[in-house]
Amino acid sequence: MLERRYGWTIEADIHGMRAAEAKHELELLLSRADKNIREIVVIHGYRGGSALKDMVRKELRHSRIQQKILSLNQGETTLLLKKP
Repeated sequence: MLERRYGWTIEADIHGMRAAEAKHELELLLSRADKNIREIVVIHGYRGGSALKDMVRKELRHSRIQQKILSLNQGETTLLLKKP
C-alpha cells in the first residue's frame, strides 16, 4: 500500500492488492494514524473490478471511522475520522 500524507489527510493507494490484504492494511493504518489525521482518502480504483471498492465502502469497519464519503470519482472513497 502506498501512503502519502498531506497535512491532516492521508492518501492510501490499495491498487493491485487482494481485498483481505487491503482491509488488514487499512485497519492497521486507522489504528496507528496520528490523532491529528482527519481523513483518509482511499484510492481503490474501479475499472479492474469492484472487490476493493466494495470492501472499502461496505465491509471496512473501524472505531475511528465517522463517515464514508463516496466521491464523484468512483475510484476513491474518503474516510472521515472521529476527533479523539
